[in-house]
Amino acid sequence: MSYVSCLLFASACALAFLSTIVPDAFAQAPAQPPTIAVTPPASDARVGTITVKFVGTANVNEQVVRANMQLTEGGPVDEALIDRDIRALYRTGQFELIEFKRDTRSGGLVDIQVELTPKFRVLRVDFTGIDKIKRKRLEREIKTRPNLALDERQVKEDAQKLKEFYQKSGYNQATVNYTIDRDRNSGFGTIVFQISEGEKVKIKRVDFTGNEHLPTKKLRKVMTTRKWNIFSWITDTGRLRDEAFDEDLEKLRDAFREEGLLDVEIDPAKIRYEYPSAKKLVITIPVVEGRQYHVGDIRITGNTLYTTDELRAVLRQTTGKIFAPSLIDKDARNLEETYGKDGYIDARVQVIRRPNLTTGAIDLEYAFREGEKYYVESIKLEGNTKTKSIVILRELNIGPGEVFNIQRMNISKLRLENTRFFEEVNMTPEATNIPGRRNLKIAVREGRTGNLTFGAGFSTLDSVILFAEVSQSNFDLFHRKSLFQGDGQKFRLRLQVGSRSNEAILSFEEPWFLERELALGFSLYRTSTDYDNQLYNEVRTGANVYLRKRLIELIEGKIGYTIEQVEMRDIDSDAPWNLKAEEGKQDVSKLTFTLLRDTRDRLINTSRGNRVEFTTTYAGGALGGDADYYGLELRASQYIPTFETLNQVLSVIGRVGVIDGDYVPYFDQYFLGGPSTLRGFEYRQVGPKQGDGIYDHTPSGTDGNGEPMGGKSYGMLSIEYTFDIVEPLRFAVFYDAGFVNRDAYDFDPSHYNDNFGFGIRIMIMGAPLSLDYGIPITSDRFNDSGGQFNFSFGTRF
Repeated sequence: MSYVSCLLFASACALAFLSTIVPDAFAQAPAQPPTIAVTPPASDARVGTITVKFVGTANVNEQVVRANMQLTEGGPVDEALIDRDIRALYRTGQFELIEFKRDTRSGGLVDIQVELTPKFRVLRVDFTGIDKIKRKRLEREIKTRPNLALDERQVKEDAQKLKEFYQKSGYNQATVNYTIDRDRNSGFGTIVFQISEGEKVKIKRVDFTGNEHLPTKKLRKVMTTRKWNIFSWITDTGRLRDEAFDEDLEKLRDAFREEGLLDVEIDPAKIRYEYPSAKKLVITIPVVEGRQYHVGDIRITGNTLYTTDELRAVLRQTTGKIFAPSLIDKDARNLEETYGKDGYIDARVQVIRRPNLTTGAIDLEYAFREGEKYYVESIKLEGNTKTKSIVILRELNIGPGEVFNIQRMNISKLRLENTRFFEEVNMTPEATNIPGRRNLKIAVREGRTGNLTFGAGFSTLDSVILFAEVSQSNFDLFHRKSLFQGDGQKFRLRLQVGSRSNEAILSFEEPWFLERELALGFSLYRTSTDYDNQLYNEVRTGANVYLRKRLIELIEGKIGYTIEQVEMRDIDSDAPWNLKAEEGKQDVSKLTFTLLRDTRDRLINTSRGNRVEFTTTYAGGALGGDADYYGLELRASQYIPTFETLNQVLSVIGRVGVIDGDYVPYFDQYFLGGPSTLRGFEYRQVGPKQGDGIYDHTPSGTDGNGEPMGGKSYGMLSIEYTFDIVEPLRFAVFYDAGFVNRDAYDFDPSHYNDNFGFGIRIMIMGAPLSLDYGIPITSDRFNDSGGQFNFSFGTRF
């Protein structure tokens, strides 16, 4: 044996001896292969025998060792292979120490002895001090299990997870320690988690001291750590959690910095935690604001394409204003976008800040590197495995040969996202070999655009419904091989049978009629509905055709023509007089024109943006038919994200409408009440009533039984606040108010009805099911003052 080999052998013996007298030192050694200094054998050396030796208790099967080795008897002594085997054995997590020892014998053979020190294995996991939370629930939080290798790092992580779980459950005073008892004879160890639970604590108040420039109320809104309230059992607030609280402290620092208090200090060590009672916690956060900085002199350098005055006009932060870091960064981005609109897509702005300690101002220099002007060379598409390239290209607001306008690129991205064809859209400039030219690379990830649904359901309007529907928003009428998808057309077929209504609808839309940005669509339908507690049955059979076009960005116009026959039949004797007068069939021929602006981030579970729709309707006259009227209606909705925690969203919906003319049929007049309007009232039960004493239109001798008569003017407001409970549930609280007046252009809200309530939103098959309970506040004498349950599918707007 060579001198080096002898030295290695002696070192290994010493290491083994030390491991027996100082075992804990090796129990925490990192599971990384040791560096073994060996003299490589001759290139023609081959492996003789491979033996496996365990140091300590052999609680690992030898077959497990050999199964993780690629070195074989009779094969070459390959250093790379040995290194790979060592790493593979360490990755099993079964061993503390691994050594490959060699013994060279005659004939060029090298005997290999694999010497392994197995890790202890877990015999059992115990908990002490637990009373409030059951053992089985705690076991779900940890990864350490009996019969697995004992990994002290994992045990430490488990202890931390148990502490976090207790904090999440409200026991923020809980402590978790652990002990490990190793039995060297058996090779097993017992882990004991020592838990002190403490009391379940609710936050009574979060206070601040030293905050002169930001009021306490505003600071509290920045934080997710808040006092306990009646909704905390749903919103999961009112408890102190270390991780969330640390994030809150950084949010607070950012809030102060945005007020120019760049030197603000919030020291976690100085925060006071006081317990006025065993289960109540008051947190006091001391703040040292420091000096408030303002924007000083502003210089713009390196600009040759735009004048300094033109660039200054872009800035929101000007001399004398409070220094807000986020607005400074936004100004820099806006300056870059100004260049980007003219093709200078590599233009960069460096913001140089120079504090003036004497004046308390920070001078700013926006230093430009303008770069080269670029044009679009070509457009490269990736990821459209289903959607035709032409469908993507026709949505673009930028094309080859044009100036590479970053703003138009971003508009194009928004257009593609608004098609709802793709889960993800990315656009990036790509370098070419041509000076002054860049490719526009568009990478998309196809989304699910088709739905086939069928089943049974229920709603407020129909106790039970059976339905079947097939829809495809990326339809291709003429491409069977692609399963009729990929051309951007829209197709829908729905059949529904219910206890009070039946429905059949077939619709189709070609978004690029005659290869122009002009949508052509049509629908055929037949519906039969029993209204107002089955006082009458309404049957509509008709067809609709329309053209729709984007007029300017995010605003589209739509003109449509509808011809339908409406039959009022099976009218009950208690029906209002104006309904009885319309028994039989009537033809309606009407034109509608709609302007729509929609900036919502998504159609379902909207969290931000707005939708505004204005519709005018003209029926009869030169169009023919029995009805003769015109209508104006405005609908608007705004969605505002309030707090990221639980995805909290405030939505406000408003509607107003008027309809007037020589003959406005009962079935086209306005009614409120039900799941899509005032949820504290029955469907269509808000508005003028027969015999309500408000309107004098009821003929003498007619029974005033309170049946709805319909109106020609209405207004409505709905405010709703929603937040996540657990996936896929959201909780909602709401307030609805509205009025319907008998005469046209009568917007007097004196006879309004309103309600408040709460509900749950559940995602089922990609559609939201709304379960609401509305409680009337103000109502007429005919409406029941009790609450009203509402069940419905779809989104309100």
